Amino acid sequence: MGINRNTTLPLLGRRAFLASSAGAALSLGLGGKARASGTDAGVTITRERLDALAAAGYGVFNQNNALPPYDAARHAAQSDVQLYPLATYTQVPETGETVRVSGLLAVPAGVTGPIPVVSWQHGTILSFVQVPSTTLKLADPAYTMTDGVDSTETLFNLHRFAARGYAVIAADYLGKGPFRGNRPEAYAVKDASVSTCVSVLNAGLQLMKRLDLEPAELFLNGWSQGALNTQWLRQELQATGVPVRAAAAASPFNDLTEAFMFWTGGVMFPNPTPAPYPTGPIWLTLTTAILLGSYEAYYRLDGLTRAAVRPEYHGALLKFWNDYALDFDAAKMPTPEKLLIDGFFERHTSEVASRFLRQLAANRATFFDYGSPMRLFYGLADEAIHPMMARLPLPAGGRFIDGVAVNNASHRATFLASLYGAPETLQGKPNLPAWFDSLRGS
Repeated sequence: MGINRNTTLPLLGRRAFLASSAGAALSLGLGGKARASGTDAGVTITRERLDALAAAGYGVFNQNNALPPYDAARHAAQSDVQLYPLATYTQVPETGETVRVSGLLAVPAGVTGPIPVVSWQHGTILSFVQVPSTTLKLADPAYTMTDGVDSTETLFNLHRFAARGYAVIAADYLGKGPFRGNRPEAYAVKDASVSTCVSVLNAGLQLMKRLDLEPAELFLNGWSQGALNTQWLRQELQATGVPVRAAAAASPFNDLTEAFMFWTGGVMFPNPTPAPYPTGPIWLTLTTAILLGSYEAYYRLDGLTRAAVRPEYHGALLKFWNDYALDFDAAKMPTPEKLLIDGFFERHTSEVASRFLRQLAANRATFFDYGSPMRLFYGLADEAIHPMMARLPLPAGGRFIDGVAVNNASHRATFLASLYGAPETLQGKPNLPAWFDSLRGS
């Protein structure tokens, strides 16, 4: 399954093939109402600057030295990259609202004609602004990227794909980026996430055409929260007949109930190696707060956080959910396994908690028969996603799915390995740029 490099990628969405002759911008659930925009004046980032930024970020993400040091010769960018902001509208199926969303298009400088596309889905961020479109700040040659402020993970995708001949299109997600307003995040909210990714992908495809670029093969890539979004997006595109040449997800969580239980101490797994498995980091407490807040807002589960969390932590978690300000004493925050009320996973504690658990189960991405290559990367020392969680889709995913275990890799190092790892790090398999290259035109 797939499209060759001489085929124009269609606009995407449930009604795309029915109404494409009208030339409308079609997004999931919106039909002809979608509107997309983007400036045709791109920001150029030189290959030398991309190399320098990627080398600096590589050292931060290479935790436990899971990979060899950055190799300037082997990892060098092949071209300058042009960045463009994206703005469009999407419909939120859970609420019926039509809202403005943002994103990023990145393309190799000076290229025209057919070009493969990577739809990049970013991971969890504990802020409103650490999103793909913030890489446009690199327009200022004096701007220095900062971990925890800028989207280094997006920078890696630009370095490994846009600087190697691919277009990269990335959504900022609902509740993030320049059009956030007071909108809450839709963390792990299935239909809202898919709708946003499809709408921004459509906007990027439209802008490519204005730039005399023909979208060819479509690839998907995501990490962590973005790995879940990538699985959902992959499944939606297959269900609606949109060809995806291949997809990859690093540190994927699939079954949301199991992930929530693992984060909060409700389930344990055996160690995948003789070494002690890392304990859950404090940021999982904040991720849990975002998950509860998102489901309370988008699924109208009023009072969920207060019903699920121990009373002594209500104030701190609700404040963080409202402002994402990291202005608390981390030592006074509960570890994830001490966050929930007693008996939350053992008995009925409230109607809203029961509804929440049912919704988590309904949103799982675990069991799906993929019709084209799908690869999951998982770390054997990932503090947030245990390998047993990441491997769940593999036996049920059909003949096109496979997995790659990364030895000694944390959450960040797993993602880094997927993009920069050599076969000896990846169980004899190529990293994503090499793998995607090998699938082009097939």
